[in-house]
Amino acid sequence: MAKRRSVRDLLLVKPTKGQLTLADIDPGTTPGVRKKTARGEMRADQEKLRQLQERLYAEGKRSLLLVLQGMDTSGKDGTIIHVIGAVDPQGVKITGFKAPTAEERLHDYLWRVRNALPAVREIGIFNRSHYEDVLIVRVKNLVPESVWSRRYNEINRFERDVIASGTTIVKICLHISFDEQRKRLLARLLDPTKRWKFNPNDLEERSRWSDYQVAYDAALFRCSTPKAPWYVVPANKKWYRNWAITRILIETLEEMDPRYPEPDLDIPALTERLAPSSKA
Repeated sequence: MAKRRSVRDLLLVKPTKGQLTLADIDPGTTPGVRKKTARGEMRADQEKLRQLQERLYAEGKRSLLLVLQGMDTSGKDGTIIHVIGAVDPQGVKITGFKAPTAEERLHDYLWRVRNALPAVREIGIFNRSHYEDVLIVRVKNLVPESVWSRRYNEINRFERDVIASGTTIVKICLHISFDEQRKRLLARLLDPTKRWKFNPNDLEERSRWSDYQVAYDAALFRCSTPKAPWYVVPANKKWYRNWAITRILIETLEEMDPRYPEPDLDIPALTERLAPSSKA
């Protein structure tokens, strides 16, 4: 049987002379797997991911950061529930980035990001991230172009420093279509149990769809680096999103190859002390 191609290789953003555009990637495709196969593998993959997380936690030397970016309804929350929900929550740190607070605005845009980085042993999850400062900030002209245009290189330097400190970075762009977003927003609006998630401001953001696609193209092209690459996950189909991100995390952790420590224990003596005793 032929060896399956790495999911990371399938979905990796490889900047070339011709700039990548999301328009070139069909968000309804499922590269590398069929639905029946993915669903059949999912439980085993979740267990594999849990075991690898345990090894990372036990090793106690490194951490992993998962960056989730995507348009509204692209599945950032769903990824956290269905992918990260399979691992031990004690080893997970989740941070959602919304509009900066008054305190955060007193500092540079990376200040709050540095404060949210995962500690040794942890898998950190960024639900949105520092890339908001070259996405929404760019689209809405919140700062001059002379400011946001410098941030791509600043972000690359920041990520190099994070990696040098012992944190592996996995960056996922959840890619959905304009029509799929409409369906998901409408489903929220019409379902009484989901209506609380509907934000009329999402429609204003939707009206800027084309501008956001241009901003995403620039972020992907300029910030997919050998040490911190971007992966574009077609996310119209939720089952594929969950399968692909689970596989990307497994492949990344297998490459990291965390090891269980070997404590200095006198196993025979400790085993003897735990032997059955006639004294109750």
